[in-house]
Amino acid sequence: MNIRVHPDWWKKIFDEVYLLTDARSVCDQEITRREVDIICELLPIQPEHKILDLCGGHGRHSLELCKRGFDECTLVDYSQNLIDHATKQAEENSYPVRFIKADARDSGLSAEFFDHVIIMGNSLGYISAPEADKDILSEAHRMLRSGGWLLADITNGEIVKKTFTPSAWHEIGDDMVVCRQRELHGERLHAREMVISKQQGIIRDETYAVRLYEPHEIELLLEDVGFKNVRVHTDFLSHQAEGDYGFMNSRMIVSGHKQTI
Repeated sequence: MNIRVHPDWWKKIFDEVYLLTDARSVCDQEITRREVDIICELLPIQPEHKILDLCGGHGRHSLELCKRGFDECTLVDYSQNLIDHATKQAEENSYPVRFIKADARDSGLSAEFFDHVIIMGNSLGYISAPEADKDILSEAHRMLRSGGWLLADITNGEIVKKTFTPSAWHEIGDDMVVCRQRELHGERLHAREMVISKQQGIIRDETYAVRLYEPHEIELLLEDVGFKNVRVHTDFLSHQAEGDYGFMNSRMIVSGHKQTI
C-alpha cells in the first residue's frame, strides 16, 4: 500500500469524529490532569501569568488550568469545530478562556504578550511545508515576553521508528471500530484511518501524516528559532495502561526560554 496524504489534511480532520476516535487520549480527564501536572512542574507558572495554549484544540489543557486558578488563558486553534466544543465547556463552567481561530504560523496576536506558550497533544509536524514547524515556533517566540517559556509535547520519533507497527485497531463502545494502517516515509509517518460503524457502515476514511522528530532534532529546532536553555524530557507517558495509542504512545516534552533582554 502507498498511503497518499493531501497536504492540507489537518484543516478538516479535527472535528467531532476526531473526538471519538482519539477519546482514549484527548477526552480522558485523568490524562489531562497528569499532563497539566507536568506543565506546572516544568514551567515557573504563576496564577497571574498570561498563558497561550497554541494549537489548543477543544481546550482540555486551558480548561484544566482555569480550574486550578490560572484564569489568564488564551487558546488558538485552526478548527472551528474544536473551538466551538471548547467554548461550550468554558461557558458551562464560567472559565474566562479567550478563544481565537487562526493558523498557528500567523496568529495575529500581539508580540511579547504571554508569559508562557504551551503546544500540547503532539501538534507539531502536521503541515507538509518544510519550514512550517519553524514558523510555528518562531511565532511562539515572538509572542512570548522577555523571560517567558515555551513547552511543547510531541511524538518521540526515535522510539516510534524503533517500535513501528503498520496496523492497529480499537473499538469505541459497542458500535464503532477504528482501523489504522501506517507507513514510514523517511522522517514522515503516513496513516490511513477508517472508522466503521456496525450499524451505519464507513463513517470516515481519511489519510494524514506527521513529521517525526528525534530528541536532538527538536532541540536544535528550538535553538535555531532563538530559544535558550532548551531541555528535552524523553520519559513522558500519559497512558498508564498498555496499548496502541498511535502518536500519543511515545512522547517527549521540550521546553525553552526566551532570553531576558
